[in-house]
Amino acid sequence: MSAFHDELWHRITAHRIGPEDIALTFAARLARENRWSLTHAERVIGEYKRFCYLAVTAGHEVTPSDAVDQAWHLHLTYTRDYWQTFCPQVLRSDLHHGPTQGGPVERGRFYRQYADTLAAYEAAFGQAPPPDIWPSAHRRFTIDPRGVRVNFFDGIVLGRRVALALGLLLFAGGWLAGRIV
Repeated sequence: MSAFHDELWHRITAHRIGPEDIALTFAARLARENRWSLTHAERVIGEYKRFCYLAVTAGHEVTPSDAVDQAWHLHLTYTRDYWQTFCPQVLRSDLHHGPTQGGPVERGRFYRQYADTLAAYEAAFGQAPPPDIWPSAHRRFTIDPRGVRVNFFDGIVLGRRVALALGLLLFAGGWLAGRIV
């Protein structure tokens, strides 16, 4: 790292998002809104900070993982911290969030940008990003977009294995009932 990059990294890691002396801290809110443990939310915040570092130093546009994007979205709601402190004093640069316009061209662009972000991460930090927070580009843009956010209080959500086992039991029960009658 250059002296500029060392100084930038120090400012980013030293920055605390939101007040710490409240019951629902930034990390606790991030954990609650995503149904993560506090430990995982804190790891995601660390990865969000790495993403912000890359956004300033990579020399090309960067794209976050979905988990990092959740931290970024939440940070944007802390508008005073984000726009009055974090961008001007910590990053010393504006960091705007631009959502996709949709379609295959945009999907391809973001796929390549994300793959470049993963490579920039490894070059900057000397290690591959943690796959539980930074999945492969294929996973991020082919598999994960099929997912949806679910409010668990609105219904019952069964995992794939449980649903399969339940389906097999119902099928076997129906088959047996037909044979016994």
